[in-house]
Amino acid sequence: MGLGELRAAHKLARLSNMCRNIKTLFNFDPPVTEEEVRAASLQFVRKICGFTKPSKSNEIAFHAAVDDAAAISGRLLRALETNAPAKNREEEAAKARARNLTRFAAVAVAFLALWNVPRAAAQAPMPGARNIAVSAIPGVVAAGSQWSIAWQGSDNADGIVGTSDGGLLFAQEQPNKISKLNGKDHVTSFLEDTHGTGAVSLDAKGRVFVVERTCTDPGRKGPTCAEPTAVAMLAPERKKIADNIDGKSLGRVNDLIVSKKGHVYFTSEGLFHVDLAGKVSEVGKNLRTNGIMLSRDEKILYVTNREEVVAFDVQPDGSATNQRVFAKLEAGGNGDGMAIDAQGRLYVTSAPGVQVFGAEGKYVGVIPTPRPVISVAFAGKGKKTMYVVGAGALGPDGKEFQTPQGVRNNAKTIYRIATLAQGFKGRAK
Repeated sequence: MGLGELRAAHKLARLSNMCRNIKTLFNFDPPVTEEEVRAASLQFVRKICGFTKPSKSNEIAFHAAVDDAAAISGRLLRALETNAPAKNREEEAAKARARNLTRFAAVAVAFLALWNVPRAAAQAPMPGARNIAVSAIPGVVAAGSQWSIAWQGSDNADGIVGTSDGGLLFAQEQPNKISKLNGKDHVTSFLEDTHGTGAVSLDAKGRVFVVERTCTDPGRKGPTCAEPTAVAMLAPERKKIADNIDGKSLGRVNDLIVSKKGHVYFTSEGLFHVDLAGKVSEVGKNLRTNGIMLSRDEKILYVTNREEVVAFDVQPDGSATNQRVFAKLEAGGNGDGMAIDAQGRLYVTSAPGVQVFGAEGKYVGVIPTPRPVISVAFAGKGKKTMYVVGAGALGPDGKEFQTPQGVRNNAKTIYRIATLAQGFKGRAK
């Protein structure tokens, strides 16, 4: 086989592998992780595009497509049912290796002889930091503003909220704690034994409310999770606010916010309200929610619903009515965490970055981020600094942190950027 033929075979193998690398994900023991679903979605988008890495002009559309594909695939896997016994992952992997050896033996030998290509492909990494340029959004952010790293690590970060002293609280589900980041990027432990807290909110009295995901981490291995998920207060006292709705589990709770009157609103695929008497009721229909936010006057409740933001009118008794589409995520991706500023603008995290909407729902632009982002909050002096949580992080060696095959990667990076906009001071979140 000549060099030209080898190069042609190598190109053909790469294109073929884009499709073959999309592996079956359903009905395995242990179940597939979110990272494996995203890796398969990445291969799918690569196959459609015909390239493995997008150009700078195509980055936003490319990563938004991966985000959408991963979300749809995740919902499909959760909905599928079967009576067939779960497939053993090690046995299936051994079968796949045997098939691959047969299929590519001749080409692999030639490649190894000429280029010393490794025998096994590495696990597809999480999306790494990308080159971005921040454009001006009047009153929000100046052109050329730079993101900087405030914290990064392998132990997760999510559900961030600013504190009255300019600090930032972030939930760390797997280590069972809430950490606090100060203005000098110094991190301390704020609360321990938090039952898998995944998001934090503070009420008007400074009390700490959380969603407890307990042992529902998709990457967890071990006995079936028996501890119910819950909405709880962790400080100044510990108290369960709700752990079921009409006797049914709350599911894997996502985010929450507490009104000045004491009403708690939270998301868990759908939208739910806990009234002052502790009664839990579902709000709205046909929702796939994640992030949640109240308007400045707390008369409007916002939730993300995949590629849109849905709004409700909050009634005097705390109930929410008049479901409607408030905004579309025009930069692509699905909405996640949200924040609000002093002018009533709404900020929504997504794969391309933080998408910004006027108080009436008009899209005004996107602040691109170095990584896809999942949570956002204003904090720091005067609430003039925006913090976001990005997926992935660099390890101590300066390289992208990765985990072995089958182990969930919870690495996160908290970034900050100076803004022209000021976060809303009338409420912590």
